[in-house]
Amino acid sequence: MKKATIFIVEDDLISAQYLWEILEEEGFDVLGRADNGPEALERLDETCADIVLMDIILKGPMSGSEAAIRLRQKHPRCRIIFLTAYADEEMIEYALDARAIAYLMKPYREKEIIATIRMALKQRREPRETPSMTHLPLKAGFTWNTETNMLEHDGTPIPLSDKKQQLFTLLVHRRNSIVSNEQISLHIWGDDTGTSRLRSLISRIKEQIGADLITNANGLGYMISTER
Repeated sequence: MKKATIFIVEDDLISAQYLWEILEEEGFDVLGRADNGPEALERLDETCADIVLMDIILKGPMSGSEAAIRLRQKHPRCRIIFLTAYADEEMIEYALDARAIAYLMKPYREKEIIATIRMALKQRREPRETPSMTHLPLKAGFTWNTETNMLEHDGTPIPLSDKKQQLFTLLVHRRNSIVSNEQISLHIWGDDTGTSRLRSLISRIKEQIGADLITNANGLGYMISTER
């Protein structure tokens, strides 16, 4: 059975070495490491690894977010997991722009890293949808209108509160990818303290629409899947 391949983009040598060691212990094939954006793009020019662990803040003129966007332009199916010591709204916007699969906070926790990577490997690698797609099919006859940013059922708009709307917009933007509890909380409430508010919000959504459109990804976060 072919090992999953991983490439590390991290400018801190100690952090990179730690990642490398635990990944190899878990049976992954680490292809290499780059400490800056241009080198990462050069190393991954022909073929992207199954997973790229990308630090957002890198030395040199190119940030990790810019490198990730360029990498996705070259390899639309590439799965990127951002690494960062900073959790704020700007960092989340970077992740959204690059369509990163997930977002890991430093200092690293081994179990979280491995669980996030294994979950990411199970997700479908999909090229970006064409801009002309205005109705994204969800489950049970629901669609998301990309022009109005509204949830619809059989063509009828579903009224949502501001926070419900924010949650759906975030998850649909990152559809078929896990969005961590921390990212969601920061996006909606401006902090990442606790998940009880988030669970309550999702419960109210399910009660309102009568369908379970938002999937809990093993406690790591939530995702919305588009139907094929």
